[in-house]
Amino acid sequence: MEILLTVASGLAWTIVYIEAIRIGFRQKTYAMPIAALGLNIAWETIYGIHGLLGPISAQSIINIVWAAADVVIVVTFFRFGRAELPKFVTRPLFVGWGIVVIGASYAVQWLFIAQFGWTDAVRYSAFLQNLLMSGLFIALFIARRGTRGQSLVIAIAKWIGTLAPTILIGALANLPFILGIGLLCSVFDLIYIALLIAAKTRPAVFAESRQQGAKIPIAN
Repeated sequence: MEILLTVASGLAWTIVYIEAIRIGFRQKTYAMPIAALGLNIAWETIYGIHGLLGPISAQSIINIVWAAADVVIVVTFFRFGRAELPKFVTRPLFVGWGIVVIGASYAVQWLFIAQFGWTDAVRYSAFLQNLLMSGLFIALFIARRGTRGQSLVIAIAKWIGTLAPTILIGALANLPFILGIGLLCSVFDLIYIALLIAAKTRPAVFAESRQQGAKIPIAN
């Protein structure tokens, strides 16, 4: 059961990353909010390298694969993300901000390790940043007034990729904190899935919303 759930999570998240890369280059945008992306790549590189230094597990290998995929998603962010921001955000400011966010993400991961140790930090940080990502995907949908840079494949795979370790660590290992955060992730993920389905089944409503948003004047 443990191997099955670990592989299911690894496969689902790998699908998330592959689809995010595909959509990013196809639509010339980024498909993962930068705060979540920064925490992800920091988590995966730190724990992936740490795992390779000891007895190598399936999760260690999965972490390295995820980290490699996240590097490509970071490329889409720096390459295309500036175009979605107001003109006063110059490219140097945009790049600098992205570097600061990623650097802060590494600092946050190391602070988790310093406070809780490797065994607990890997779990607590993973689920908390996952909850953040679930909320940020909803915010991304609202900010873009539709599905640009997003897809049901990402949403459903993200939900499954989080649900599997929620069952494994939260339910089977009887850790209430992990179980609770994991269930909250599922709530947000299902809301996000519902929004994407609504946008697909009622495209005219969201097209009108985007047009209205474009007419809103920017205050001086």
